[in-house]
Amino acid sequence: MYSGFLRGFMHRHESPVQYILRLDENEVQLNDWIGEQLEIRFLHEIRCIHCSRKIKKTYNSGYCYPCFIALAENDLCIVKPHECHFDQGTCRDEAFAQTYCMVPHYVYLAVSSGLKVGLTRKGNQMKRWTDQGAVQAIPIAELPTRKLAGELEFELSKHVMDKTDWRKMLKGEVSEIELLQSRDEILAHVPEAFKPYLLDDTKVFEFLYPQLEPVQKIKTYDLDKSPVITDRLIGIKGSYLMFGQAVMNVKKFSGYRVSISRGVEQAAQ
Repeated sequence: MYSGFLRGFMHRHESPVQYILRLDENEVQLNDWIGEQLEIRFLHEIRCIHCSRKIKKTYNSGYCYPCFIALAENDLCIVKPHECHFDQGTCRDEAFAQTYCMVPHYVYLAVSSGLKVGLTRKGNQMKRWTDQGAVQAIPIAELPTRKLAGELEFELSKHVMDKTDWRKMLKGEVSEIELLQSRDEILAHVPEAFKPYLLDDTKVFEFLYPQLEPVQKIKTYDLDKSPVITDRLIGIKGSYLMFGQAVMNVKKFSGYRVSISRGVEQAAQ
């Protein structure tokens, strides 16, 4: 049995993707547990993933309210980077901006449920695509700042979706898409000002996720409502543990203290 505070997954980008669950100093190799009965037990303690204060509820997947309000990573421009206000002198944290925003970013196309456009910091793209459950992805432009990448993404989102249907992603209901062909079609919509940033690389990245069988029921486990989960793990994709009866978004419960064990009989619930 392992216990500790939940964080998002770590990955090794192999085929299939290798998932590691972080619980404090413990790192659980979850691929080895697929096919087994697991028990996840919420230990009724939540702490902010930034300042570690004890809290009753989280904001934005793991933060206390003061950190949610104060930290730059929780600003609206993280979700809408084309609205970056760094040049107005109103950024919450200049050091954060210099490290995470004023650095090269990719605008990419990915296939998870359908074709989508997105952006990610250069060097973070494999984690980003895996967290989204993408089965294919390709960078189409490299821009010097997050704001510029956000402006291009915003323009392209007028022609292709910028969201993933997580239910279809988990059920494997993926549209048949020729990614290179889609790339060529989307490039026709790139405004002239962004064309110098376009990439010639045509390498398509592909991802295979560990899964024994299809997900039949897209129901969700909620540790606040069901503090003990006992179910058979059938796969992992994106930020979700996929069980026989429901799925669990691990990222959503960042900061929750849990214990996790395998080989637990259903009757123990």
